Amino acid sequence: MSKLIPSGKTAIYPGTFDPVTYGHVDVAKRAAQLFDRVIICVAVNTLKTPLFSGKERVDLIEEAMKDITNIEVEQFEGLLVDYALKKKASAIVRGLRAVSDFEYEFQMALTNRKLCKDIDTVFLMPHEKYTYLNSTIVREIARFGGDVSEFVPPHVKDKLIHKFRDAKTKDGRK
Repeated sequence: MSKLIPSGKTAIYPGTFDPVTYGHVDVAKRAAQLFDRVIICVAVNTLKTPLFSGKERVDLIEEAMKDITNIEVEQFEGLLVDYALKKKASAIVRGLRAVSDFEYEFQMALTNRKLCKDIDTVFLMPHEKYTYLNSTIVREIARFGGDVSEFVPPHVKDKLIHKFRDAKTKDGRK
């Protein structure tokens, strides 16, 4: 089967990935099948206070993607289209879980197109078993000691457990 995207194409898959979930992994794998090179960009979002540092998120994603040879992981700050141009990317990959995601993603895609007409946005849907899943839900389940093993890779689960155990210890709530 031939590729749908011409060879030599790079895509950017941006997000906060706090933490990376199986839904993110699924979208990244789909993108890696369509593009020759996928750069997962861990965004620094000044409007959010992440649980994990940028470096921790990069490390968690690298571990989750270690078997996929055409995926790279980097951290970035600033305008996404500037970063995409710097990396010579032709597309931005975004995951759509539900109709509720579409309005925001559509606005962002049109804004990015206005900023740079040469970069397209490609929407990919994760496997249906991940359509309800997001990082906020995973963090909340983990915060209260719930089992997140169906939602995140094992190394991410371990990191979540340690992160919340350390937070409880610091607060004196052993």
